[in-house]
Amino acid sequence: MSTFFNHIRQLVEQDKYEITAHAFVELNDDNLLAEDVIVGLAAAVVVEEYPDYHKGAAILVLIRDRDNGPVHALWGVPRGQSAPAFLVTAYRPDREKWSADFLKRRPQ
Repeated sequence: MSTFFNHIRQLVEQDKYEITAHAFVELNDDNLLAEDVIVGLAAAVVVEEYPDYHKGAAILVLIRDRDNGPVHALWGVPRGQSAPAFLVTAYRPDREKWSADFLKRRPQ
């Protein structure tokens, strides 16, 4: 498991996280609960890491909602900071753009 992912999980466990306005919009659009994304982080699987993202390191994880549906959640920490963690977005992945397990992007 990645060090950055462990760091994100620790921040969330310590309630050192924020949810962006964009994430709230996306959660609402996909009929998702923020609580499911937060709780689901404990059993999440890393999909992609973005250590050099210009706004700060970020990580895309796969979680399952309360109905066991797949959800992608993007977490990040602002460049030059160690906290808080930000839930940048969360959405139901498009089955046509992702592999059957939602862990790999399909070729375009």
